[in-house]
Amino acid sequence: MESMKKIIFPILITLMVLACSKAGESVMTVSGSVKGLKKGVLYLQKVSDSSLFTVDSLEIKGDGSFVFSTPLESPEIFYLYLNKKDNNDINDRITFFGEPGNINIQTTWNAFEAKAVISGSETQKKLEEYRAVMSRFDAKNLELMQASADPKIQEDTEAMDSLQAVNDNNIRRSYLYAVNYALNNKNSDIAPYIALAEIADANIIYLDSIYHSLSPEVAKGTYGKALGSYLEGLRENQ
Repeated sequence: MESMKKIIFPILITLMVLACSKAGESVMTVSGSVKGLKKGVLYLQKVSDSSLFTVDSLEIKGDGSFVFSTPLESPEIFYLYLNKKDNNDINDRITFFGEPGNINIQTTWNAFEAKAVISGSETQKKLEEYRAVMSRFDAKNLELMQASADPKIQEDTEAMDSLQAVNDNNIRRSYLYAVNYALNNKNSDIAPYIALAEIADANIIYLDSIYHSLSPEVAKGTYGKALGSYLEGLRENQ
């Protein structure tokens, strides 16, 4: 009986996915493997109405392979959370840009987030490209913070002012990079996502430029519509 369940379950999942596709819904299938994982629970999660909720979950017993399928009309940020039941929440959640189609995630149980390799999502590639550059701005910011913590520097007003000027310029450059990256990727859902998640406090002129540059398809997506609503709220409060 147990062996029959193992055969029937994947067939039912496949039929459900096909049924959704026939009904005109786009489907995202996330599959992959967590190397070395023998026991734990995997959760597919996303944020909705400012709350993190679980889309689906899977208990792992002896095999780190997993498959999740969910209807999805436009790209969105998802999270793959691993509850290893070790009372340690560090390195247990993978953030990725989900989109309709097949996405594959390969990782290991002891470096779940750090070793994750994600393929199949073009929007995820854009996110990784963006983050690679932004990490350099973040590294510079950390360097400046460490320098300003030096007691000798703190006693030198001119040196502190100089560090502050460099820091302000670094922040300004990071904002301009984010704006330009969004404008240069107007056909990708990464554009409105960056506007909302990375530079929501930027000048409304920049945010408005990003919104009006979006392709019609992106503007109708989850983050495109959210950016439009956000801009409406900003204008009402001006």
